[in-house]
Amino acid sequence: MVARYKRVLAAFYRGVLSSRYRVHLKGAKLLTESKTTLFLPNHQASVDPQIVCSQLLRYTDVSPLVTEGYFKIPVVAQILHLMGAVRVPDLEKSRRGVEVVAGLNKVVVDALAAGRNVLIYPAGQLTNGGLEHVGNKQGAWQVCRQLPNGTRVVGMRIQGLWGSMWSRAKTGKSPNFLWTYMKAVFYVLANFIFFVPRRDVTITFEDITGDAVRYAEEGRQPFNRYLESFYNAEGEEKPLYLKHLFYN
Repeated sequence: MVARYKRVLAAFYRGVLSSRYRVHLKGAKLLTESKTTLFLPNHQASVDPQIVCSQLLRYTDVSPLVTEGYFKIPVVAQILHLMGAVRVPDLEKSRRGVEVVAGLNKVVVDALAAGRNVLIYPAGQLTNGGLEHVGNKQGAWQVCRQLPNGTRVVGMRIQGLWGSMWSRAKTGKSPNFLWTYMKAVFYVLANFIFFVPRRDVTITFEDITGDAVRYAEEGRQPFNRYLESFYNAEGEEKPLYLKHLFYN
């Protein structure tokens, strides 16, 4: 019953998001295969988890890791609980880095071993430019070192959101989620719902299990550099500052 509600909610939300975002999926055939999967996307904007999860739920169930701040927002918290999101500390603000990461790794590995699909962002934060930078983050690397047998790793390359008001492109800072969401609702209404200027977003899915496991065995730096090469395969993305009102 819960899975059904999640699919209905995702379908409704895809419709809401479609007023602004024209989403193109490449390699989505992978999602029709019944395999326990670790999804590893890049992170261009704070709206991309909404887009990604609503699209993934068309094909398969998934439990995203979500920083604890989002669980403090009314309505959003209820939706996250319904989705089975895993609450994690904000590593940008937490000083308990090593202990926190170790605990998160166990949560993710245990979930995969139990047959649940999990989505985590290797960079752990929004990108600061047109290229994804994983840096020295160790969460995805540690999980791939301990990947349960039969688990698949799917890399997700998201393009088209750099320059969005949900990104750091204009200010260099992560946008306030609630304020940005309120602005988004205003723009939809101000454009009479049907005339919102639409942003093209492309999500490419690739099975990277073999390479992910191999580079994970070589070490954190080789693994993270591999992920960066995957995310940045098409070069640096230029920011697109799309207008918000059709009559501007």
